[in-house]
Amino acid sequence: MDSSSIQLNDSVIEKIEYQDKELKIYFSRAIIIKTMTGSVEKTKWSQAGYLVLSGVEEFENAIELPAVCKGGDVGENIYTYRDMIPIPLDSRGHAHCDLYFEKTENHLKASGDSVKLEMLDVPKYIEHIRPD
Repeated sequence: MDSSSIQLNDSVIEKIEYQDKELKIYFSRAIIIKTMTGSVEKTKWSQAGYLVLSGVEEFENAIELPAVCKGGDVGENIYTYRDMIPIPLDSRGHAHCDLYFEKTENHLKASGDSVKLEMLDVPKYIEHIRPD
């Protein structure tokens, strides 16, 4: 596989932990899209993991958990990733997230001084995605 990314749409956030200026957003089911150079097909997988923002002074969260994510932004320095998170992700400097969810207008917003993605276990295959 040449590249992998979390597709925020339909990923499930199970819990959020905040301690010592570190915000951990736990995905119980992150939807992962894997692509290979030269192939028109992609594969869809699921895996658990954490999105960790450090140096977070305060954050906005009025989400009832667990919640199904419908998209949003995750940023590191000058890059903003819309509706996805690249794998791997580990960056120092300005970091932020603004995630939105099914069945609510509320967002999860935070900013800090670093961001990283910690994947757990092994990915589980869901399906092949073929072009129309």
